[in-house]
Amino acid sequence: MPREHWTLEEFPFHPERLLHLETLMTLGNGYLATRGSFEEGYAGSMPTTMVHGIFDHAPGMLVPELVNAPNWLPIHITVDGTPFQLVNPNDVSLTPKEGALLGYRRVLHLKQGVLRRECLFRAESGSIVRLVFERFPSLHDVHVLAQRVQIIAVDGEPEIVVEAFIEQQVTNAGVNHWTAVQSGSENQVVSVQMKTGQSGYSLGMASQLVSQTPVEIVMDSAQQRPVMRTSFKLNREESAELVKLSAIYTSRDVEHPLNAAVAKVYEAVATGYAKLLHDHQAEWFKYWDSSDIVIEGDETSQFALRFVMYHILIAAPRHDDDVSIGAKTLSGLGYKGHVFWDTELFILPPLTLTQPALARNLLMYRYHRLAGARNKAKANGFEGAMYPWESTDTGEETTPQWSDVQPDGSRIRIWTGDSEQHICTDIAYAILQYWRWTGDDAFLQQHGAEMVLDTAVFWGSRVEWKAEHNRYEISQQIGPDEYHENIDNSVFTNRMVVWHLGAALKLLDRLKAHAPADADRLTRALDLNPARLAKWNDIIAKMYIPFDEAERRHIQFPGFFDMEFIPVPHYQPRTASVQAILGHARSIQTQVIKQADVVMLMALLGDELAPHDVLVNNWNTYYPRTDHGSSLSPAMHAWVAAMLGLNEEAYDEFEHAAAIDLQDNKGNVRDGIHGAASGGVIQAVLFGFCGLKIDDAGQLTATPRLPAHWKSVSFTVYYRGRRRHFTVRNPVVETPLA
Repeated sequence: MPREHWTLEEFPFHPERLLHLETLMTLGNGYLATRGSFEEGYAGSMPTTMVHGIFDHAPGMLVPELVNAPNWLPIHITVDGTPFQLVNPNDVSLTPKEGALLGYRRVLHLKQGVLRRECLFRAESGSIVRLVFERFPSLHDVHVLAQRVQIIAVDGEPEIVVEAFIEQQVTNAGVNHWTAVQSGSENQVVSVQMKTGQSGYSLGMASQLVSQTPVEIVMDSAQQRPVMRTSFKLNREESAELVKLSAIYTSRDVEHPLNAAVAKVYEAVATGYAKLLHDHQAEWFKYWDSSDIVIEGDETSQFALRFVMYHILIAAPRHDDDVSIGAKTLSGLGYKGHVFWDTELFILPPLTLTQPALARNLLMYRYHRLAGARNKAKANGFEGAMYPWESTDTGEETTPQWSDVQPDGSRIRIWTGDSEQHICTDIAYAILQYWRWTGDDAFLQQHGAEMVLDTAVFWGSRVEWKAEHNRYEISQQIGPDEYHENIDNSVFTNRMVVWHLGAALKLLDRLKAHAPADADRLTRALDLNPARLAKWNDIIAKMYIPFDEAERRHIQFPGFFDMEFIPVPHYQPRTASVQAILGHARSIQTQVIKQADVVMLMALLGDELAPHDVLVNNWNTYYPRTDHGSSLSPAMHAWVAAMLGLNEEAYDEFEHAAAIDLQDNKGNVRDGIHGAASGGVIQAVLFGFCGLKIDDAGQLTATPRLPAHWKSVSFTVYYRGRRRHFTVRNPVVETPLA
């Protein structure tokens, strides 16, 4: 629940929401993220720390996945011989030997990037202690991980034993990626180094426990790990403070990760917890200074906006342009850490406006993987660059061809890696949107233009000429609506290809006028000969765009309206998708749409797509057919509804999108944050409700379409290097005097 619009609080302990809250309370710093699991552990928990870029393909796995790193959190506390642990308050079988949890509060401080937990615990002896846990991965120095524990004797004179260690026996839901695991200790520091089995990444992690009482290193022979241990007695109302400082490096960072981690721990201990916390908070304040969006008149929406922005910021790589943000960010094992179109069309736009340096890093990830895109195009018989639907560290296609085993023992063929090719245009769109907002000519000329143009080369070779119809078509596609696979002439794909080729031609003309050397370099490297460019113009003129002239609406694909109509709004209330209710085989033969498809096209192109009446007809056609089976969908509908002046529908869809993670209304937040939904919520506010856009004259404009109860929205964006602050209010209608 929101508290002062900056904190997410759990009170009291909710074991039934364990994994959901672990995801929500993830901490991160753009280098790594750690789920909000407990220092002492808990049955059924999923302690997970993932570092950007560390992928591995384990034997027997269909595809590579982002690897779960060693767990830096463990701190085990014993009170008069009773191990401190969280106990389920509803478990009547527990005895005093397990102790008793008398009070609990956990708070994620979004503004500071700090997770704090307070527990009131009674040991079997009757002694009562108050435990205060605090932790953060430093935003100031991303290799530093800090924890502090305060122990207060509330009643009795307890004997306290504290043991802290690094948990090195970690897996990805039972799949082990680590080999050559070696642990050790030296000069009060415990450490572990390990290596991924297939990809060969090395990782080093080190920790030191700082206490006012002596700390000894003992060996846990059963787990083959060194443990830092200290013990002391507290008088009533006396307190003690312990600090555990850890550090992590991988072979992506330095040649010798373990040496670097040990040295960084010594440095952190010398700096001290208070200074580390101060520097970390100061760095967060800088980020919020340009990323915060302030809503006046809606406390729930205010908190939701800060929550989704927080999760984008903790996932965005700050000092690394060779990694990107996966669909589930770094907050869970869902989608195996793979990068989809979610990044470019949903997560990246808010960063383009508020943190352009971070947006540039994400685009450079795609540039560094042009070789993989070109490999895929060539392997499929095409020219240019054909980006994979799912991407990891290599840039090669990593979409599995088959699903996991279904309850009936079968597997479902996954076609997205073969046929969801619109990602090429999605990336080009993100590049040009970034350039329009930032004016970053250096990026465009040296990196961005090559991606836009070479993906255009791909499309030029991918389209199919149909002489009998005197037009170009594109067969075997999957648009955003993934319920309908391998269709011909997806209107989303075909129309966005027209946009892409037109944008590529304009870009080349601009380069010739303003950066002739780069224009010449790319013309030669990509073979942008006159015949190729002429074909692009011909495709623009003759591409088949499915459209119903009588109804004045776009057709999602030919034959769509011949399928069974299902009144999606009638399937309420529900938590499962309509596809899950109908079954895969039936649903793909219906007009049920997974997510915004034609509506997504309207969001991206706006009035450029069609006159207003056509946009309204499109909305009226596809809105009641949309299942919102994807978390990406509601925010795009909120944006478009606001654009069309449909205020009630816009706010309904915005509420849906904003609650996807906070209320777990997809039922799968345990697997990680929905990164695209987070970015979509911000776009719905800025582009939808506030009507923010760059007009034809190159000026920033805002057309307020705020929900009736919102008094104002204030935000900061960067436009062509200049910081701009807006406060948007609905127009005031003056009531004439009687």
